[in-house]
Amino acid sequence: MIALKEQFTPANRITELLEERVSPSRLGCWLQCRLKFFFRYVLGLPQSNSPSLHLGKTVHAVLQLWNLARWKGVPAPLAELEASHDALFLDEGEEAVPWESEEERGTTKVKGRSLLSVYLEETNIPFNEKPLGVEVRMEADLQSHGLPNLGGIVDLVRPGGIIVDYKTAAQTPDPRMALHQHETQLTSYALLYRDATGEKEGGVELHHLVKLKKPKAVITQAPPATEGKINRLFRTMESYVSGVQREDFVPSPGLHCSYCPFFAQCRKWEG
Repeated sequence: MIALKEQFTPANRITELLEERVSPSRLGCWLQCRLKFFFRYVLGLPQSNSPSLHLGKTVHAVLQLWNLARWKGVPAPLAELEASHDALFLDEGEEAVPWESEEERGTTKVKGRSLLSVYLEETNIPFNEKPLGVEVRMEADLQSHGLPNLGGIVDLVRPGGIIVDYKTAAQTPDPRMALHQHETQLTSYALLYRDATGEKEGGVELHHLVKLKKPKAVITQAPPATEGKINRLFRTMESYVSGVQREDFVPSPGLHCSYCPFFAQCRKWEG
């Protein structure tokens, strides 16, 4: 039995969490499963690497290079981006990817190349369009609302204040469901943009790179965040603050458990 009070509630870390800024990823984790949040952010347990996660990180890094090249006005041909992909793919970080075989490693690398190639063919972003920002780190002071600071990193800001977030997916996303599932993240980015620029964002876009046998890009567009969505975000943040204060770290079993990096720890938890 795991003794929650003796081993799993470092009070000083909980205090730190309440004093630190809140990020969209933390809020998303909190909404998905509070016990997962506890393992990740309170205990700081390491998250295991996986082929899918490694592929997503590699593709995201190459798209960042592509956007930076356009921001600098420097051409980035596909061959150059593919070479960058292969170099980044070799770097697995501190924790090696648990490949089942060399064949799986090779297949995954080819899949990453294919995703990039298809995305660059199907994207709605002109190659000569200069971004307003790439991997922009922003933070908003929400103390006037009785809330902690909100901070995050936006993948891309297009001309007109259009906020873009990149995702890799195994299945073709339903546009309405995708916007619903990522509402907290997208509304957070909209609020951060408004705080940083004093202007309303031009809209938001989810760019999904879908890992099918025949890869494709799915771009989902939405108008600027409404006041109702901003209020929903504030209520979510209030729930987060009160829940962490109460140490309300309970599990939320569901389909997401099948790919949770803390599944083994969750099965042993008896709090």
